[in-house]
Amino acid sequence: MNDSLNNQEADELSLRELIEQYSRYWYLFVIGVIIALAIAFIYLRYTPQLYQSKATIIIKDEKTQSPLEMAAFSQFGSFLSRFKSNQIDNELAIFNSKRLISETVKELQLNIKYEVMGNIKTSEIYGSKPFEVKFQSFNDSLSREKVPTLYIEILSDSEFIIEDETRSSKATYKFGESISLIFGDITVLPNLDYAERFESYINKTIIVSYKSVEDVALSFQDRVNILNADAKSNVVELSIQTQNKEKGEDFLNELVHQYNKDAVQDRNEIAKKTSAFIESRLQIITRELDSVETNKEDFKSTNRLTDIQAEAQITLENASEFNKRQLDVSTQMELSSTMIDYMKNSSDSELLPSNIGISNENVGSAVNNYNELILYRNKLLQTSTPKNPVVKSVNEQITQMRGNILGSLENSKNALKIAMKDLNIQENIISSKISQVPAKEKIFRGIERQQSIKEKLYLFLLQQREEASIALAATSDRAKIVDSAYGSQEPVSPKKPLIYLGALLAGLLIPFGGIYGFHLLSTKVNSRKDVEKHIKTIPIIGEIPKVLKGDSDLIQHNDRSIMAEAYRILRTNLQYLFINKLEESEKGKTLIVTSTIKGEGKTFVAFNLALTLALTGKKVVLVGADIRNPQLQRYLPEHLKTNKGLTEYIVHSDMKVEDIISQSEYNENLSIVLSGAIPPNPAELLMQKRTTTFIDELRNNFDYIIMDTAPSMLVTDTILINKLADITLYVVRAGYTDKRLLDFPQDAIKDGRLSNVAIVLNNVKLNNFGYGNKYGYAYSQEERSFLQRVFNR
Repeated sequence: MNDSLNNQEADELSLRELIEQYSRYWYLFVIGVIIALAIAFIYLRYTPQLYQSKATIIIKDEKTQSPLEMAAFSQFGSFLSRFKSNQIDNELAIFNSKRLISETVKELQLNIKYEVMGNIKTSEIYGSKPFEVKFQSFNDSLSREKVPTLYIEILSDSEFIIEDETRSSKATYKFGESISLIFGDITVLPNLDYAERFESYINKTIIVSYKSVEDVALSFQDRVNILNADAKSNVVELSIQTQNKEKGEDFLNELVHQYNKDAVQDRNEIAKKTSAFIESRLQIITRELDSVETNKEDFKSTNRLTDIQAEAQITLENASEFNKRQLDVSTQMELSSTMIDYMKNSSDSELLPSNIGISNENVGSAVNNYNELILYRNKLLQTSTPKNPVVKSVNEQITQMRGNILGSLENSKNALKIAMKDLNIQENIISSKISQVPAKEKIFRGIERQQSIKEKLYLFLLQQREEASIALAATSDRAKIVDSAYGSQEPVSPKKPLIYLGALLAGLLIPFGGIYGFHLLSTKVNSRKDVEKHIKTIPIIGEIPKVLKGDSDLIQHNDRSIMAEAYRILRTNLQYLFINKLEESEKGKTLIVTSTIKGEGKTFVAFNLALTLALTGKKVVLVGADIRNPQLQRYLPEHLKTNKGLTEYIVHSDMKVEDIISQSEYNENLSIVLSGAIPPNPAELLMQKRTTTFIDELRNNFDYIIMDTAPSMLVTDTILINKLADITLYVVRAGYTDKRLLDFPQDAIKDGRLSNVAIVLNNVKLNNFGYGNKYGYAYSQEERSFLQRVFNR
């Protein structure tokens, strides 16, 4: 549980430190926001405002148009494939085509731009132009793209001045006169529709710029937006953003008009071509129809036909009748032959069959008579003998009659054979006619079919010609306007709330990013926390604030500044370090002030610490122990800078400590020993026994001995005399010392090269300072301006 509490406290501390890291630079955020909002205001003030104009239309589907309009075109397949297309994307491409937009620009003369010159920016004039420039002609030697910009200043309601874009030459002209310029001829005509506003433009300069229609069309093509929001419908929304709302509305309305005009022209062109096509086909069909009818007439004349079907029916009926007659004759011939054979094979006493179907009535009557005679004879024989004269007479009659019947049958059979022969001949003739009927009928039907096709096509073309004529006279617009173009009341760009919000965010984010980047990329020590993160085993006993411009480098008498209080805190913390460090004695306490590299302020810290200790009434001596690059002289008056110092004392054994000690003019309790002349062998010199003797003598005479030594990492001097000190003050300079150099004192302590080390953080900015104003405690009664307080000056 303790671990979780510690982690929670650590997280809260990290968050608080993070907030403090940025909040201490609050003035940068304020300045950033003010600058960003000012830039946004200037941008909004001088950036042209854009208004959005919209128009909504419905593109008619050709399949839903009236039959009169489309009947003439729906039958011709690929010739009219465009009008059968139901793909709205094709029409959107036409709307946004350079050709159509160029026609719109040309119609509205949008390639000629009028602007009134202001003090800072120019504003476009549209609609209420005081005059209109007519470009009558252009010189062939010059391209229209090189037409210069004209600057026209209106002098009165009748005169004006024209300058070219170089503003090198100008001339005065009258409205309405033809003006010859280097690129061609122009005429400037006053706009009488806005005569009441003409006076407002007097003595103002109007900029007239001419661009090619193609360039302006490309510009509009990039800006116009054509959208079919619902793929299932033909509703299309057109929109464009322009500086002038009226200009955008006129452009969209004219674009729709040009689209309808283009569609009508296309359909009229198709109707004209259709009519021409129909006329040419009618001429061909008429000739072909005449040819077919002539062929039909010749075929009937050649084959002596009136009605081929009726005549074929008659022929078939005749054939059936002949077949029946042939059957009857054949039957009669068979009956006659049977009767003849029967008579030849039978006796005279036998009866002959009667009513067997022989059609010869004489034969039938003769047979009946013959049979009656037989019966009569048989009756006679029943009562008489064959020799009876009556019986003989009857037998004679029977014999004669039998011969007659047989002769009649023979004659009838021969007649039937002749009749059968004639019937066969007639049958062949009729069969021949019947066999010719299908071929003739086929040929005749082919002729009639051709005639029917030609007649129907002829009638169809006549109908289409009339419908095409009607459609040509009654062509409607392709695009139905749902909403004419209308512009927004408020500008859509630039959007003020969004710009100001973006500026506010930028004003906050840019300083935030700068601070974050600075801390991310910075390798320098900036605050106490940076030191504590790298060095956890060495205590930090003091933070020295940065000396501001105009402030004194040294502690003054009765000084209540933040720097003076910082040194007092350092002095107090030193007392705790000296506890248990030395045995109770009257000898002075020795401090070494060193740093990692040159320039970290060890001499500055040593001198002010000596002054602070001297203010308590203690006797303090400040020793310039940096005999390689002495810096203590810069805090002394000129007459003391030439005094002998530590180097001479070590070299000359007869010299006494009193010979090199100088009284400081800053405090009567402070004495100074300079480093002396720079020796050729400083390390070997400090290793002399005289160095230890020097320190021992100072301990006997002073309460505190503060030694300003050389940088520890650069030279070995400090390491050599470190054993002589009770406390080693290691100076780290904020904004100067590299964080990577903080590893050196840790390694030196670990290796035993330095001992009893405490860190003093020098040159700390007030916004990183750990005491004082952070808690609302004022160290000075000095009055500062607002800017000085803001920037910690």
